[in-house]
Amino acid sequence: MISFKRIFSALAALLFCLPLAPLSAQQRPDINFEAYLQLLAAKARAEGVSEATIRQITSGLTPNERVMNLDRSENTPPRSGYPAMAPYIAQHVDSARIGGGRSVLASLGTRAWSIEQQYGVPAEIVIAIFGHETNYGSYVGDFDLARSLATLAWEGRRRELFAGEFVALLKIADRGVPRSRLVGSFAGAFGYPQFLPSIYLRLAVDGDGDGRSEIWSSRADALASIANYFRDAGWRSGQPWGVRAAIPAGFDFSAVETKLVSPVCPRVHERHSQWKTVREWRNLGVSPLAPLADDVLASLFQPDGPGRPAWLLTGNYRVITEYNCSNYYALSVGLLADEIAR
Repeated sequence: MISFKRIFSALAALLFCLPLAPLSAQQRPDINFEAYLQLLAAKARAEGVSEATIRQITSGLTPNERVMNLDRSENTPPRSGYPAMAPYIAQHVDSARIGGGRSVLASLGTRAWSIEQQYGVPAEIVIAIFGHETNYGSYVGDFDLARSLATLAWEGRRRELFAGEFVALLKIADRGVPRSRLVGSFAGAFGYPQFLPSIYLRLAVDGDGDGRSEIWSSRADALASIANYFRDAGWRSGQPWGVRAAIPAGFDFSAVETKLVSPVCPRVHERHSQWKTVREWRNLGVSPLAPLADDVLASLFQPDGPGRPAWLLTGNYRVITEYNCSNYYALSVGLLADEIAR
């Protein structure tokens, strides 16, 4: 006799193979939460998660209305124009964060050099990410990740993404990570680097040699994992993220506007110029104010308009935007890293 559980599991597998249309923020989810949780459990079961872990994590879960409200408020349609960059930089590259980063760097000792040697990513860049994400580990979030991810998947706006992250979380729990450690942001990021569960499974590493990747308690593991993320994203060793640039009076920005539309983070990259070698920028009168080889490709970025600071950005700047799709974030990370290194 075929059990109901096997029939339900087969149906769940079929449903997860079909595209699920995202819902608008104003619609209620199109399925009862308990029923949808069973679909998630079936997906996890099909991917090898143990029954004990599935029961432990899903038992008693309820949707979190606050998570849905936060998700909707953070994903409102973009307004026209851009807020000024300078106030954001002043707030996020301040004396406290600079001092905190320098203290972390000093405390690492030779481990900072080891990170750079192994991954090819400067320790100050890694530390700047650590500082931006969790203020050097002082706050990592207190949302129950299982409840948050199940809620966001059930809500439906980005169902495929969050269903996958929920299953990834179950896989982490299946490795023996206690539920008490699986807390973080409302959107499912956790630990000192604020990795999503799928990123943890793919890129978290053991930085202190104890055989575990404890990004929620080990600074060494967290920093090595961030460096591994950057290496995986294509960081080019020995090349800065960007440098300040001097632009001649009357420079015609329209002549260097990009014609490309980025498939990822279009509002970020539409503000950058065409890519040119530093030699070509020099020929146009744009001068880097720090060492940058003539054959390096760079784009010009002057976020607050004529007469305000400008930068020549390399491909490594785009690696920072892979971590967080925002010019405000990426530029402040780069500038904080520069200050930490001074």
